[in-house]
Amino acid sequence: MKVLVTGDRGYIGAVLVPFLRAAGHQVDGLDVGLYEGCDLLGGPDPIGDRAPRDMRDVGPEELAGYDAVVCLAALSNDPLGHLNRDTTYSVNLDGTLRVAAAAKSAGVERFLFASSCSLYGAAGSEAVGEDAELFPVTPYGETKALAEKELSKLADDNFSPTYLRNATAYGASTRLRLDIVVNNLTAIALTTGQIRMESDGSPWRPLVHIEDISRAFLTALEAPRELVHDEAFNVGRPEDVVQVRDIAEMVGEAVPGSEVSFAEGAGPDLRNYKVDFSKLGDTFPELKLRWTVRDGVEELAAAYRQHGLTLDDFNSAQFVRLRRINQLLELGLVDDQLRRQTTDQFPAPVLEETH
Repeated sequence: MKVLVTGDRGYIGAVLVPFLRAAGHQVDGLDVGLYEGCDLLGGPDPIGDRAPRDMRDVGPEELAGYDAVVCLAALSNDPLGHLNRDTTYSVNLDGTLRVAAAAKSAGVERFLFASSCSLYGAAGSEAVGEDAELFPVTPYGETKALAEKELSKLADDNFSPTYLRNATAYGASTRLRLDIVVNNLTAIALTTGQIRMESDGSPWRPLVHIEDISRAFLTALEAPRELVHDEAFNVGRPEDVVQVRDIAEMVGEAVPGSEVSFAEGAGPDLRNYKVDFSKLGDTFPELKLRWTVRDGVEELAAAYRQHGLTLDDFNSAQFVRLRRINQLLELGLVDDQLRRQTTDQFPAPVLEETH
């Protein structure tokens, strides 16, 4: 297939694009370029003179000839979502729908949307399936839920959206993020000797490795249309629905000498939910998600050591999305809606020294 991936220069995209290409697909990317230079171990493959592109400006003529669009582009976590609620809605909802409408107008048949299990929000102690009522507790979760609802209205005989509700991602990527729980705890253990938790460790989290996310996207992309048309799938494994304290224990084993500590006032987190992944396995029995959380922690620790990750790196804008965005805002390189104010490539993240 000829596939366009929006957000191809992000954390998941840096893994997904080569994964799809290795499976024989022709893959192009579309990305606004906010995170250029936010790299681990050399970063993603160079893109040459490809111009940055905001998905909120995409037209049908740019999508003509593609068989599928994979929409990863988004403000990708809760802290970013809280920075400016209007901007989060502009990017995650309006931008997604702009690309989808353009794709449909251009005759693109498949649209794979990177949704999130965070739209279950405060679902409680029972494992929730795709038919559960949604309780998003953040602007990020709200935009994912609304985008699914609006995309479903576009579904017809010629346009087939699929909603892949990823569990909380983890794993090494050449476009690394440290603002997600497994990546964060492993990095801070390695750089400080402390496994510092912002909650009391009791919340439940469904987790999934980014390579397994890529594996699920490939399976949905290649699946018969009738299996995926206007369908949502939780992406993850039941054995990887764990409490945050369990992650801390795994990190402690992978980083000898590290100790668990709690942030002042640490308490329960509203984002507390278990997820039922049986629909994914029942629909695609051939799909085998391969990564355990423990293996992912060990992979991350090895990648951090190879990179020579330091506490200065950990505290810099290089690997924390909110810090990078704030840096671009302070430099006047984006406006408050995160629209680029220059056609030049953004400078590499500024390292903030830790004393």
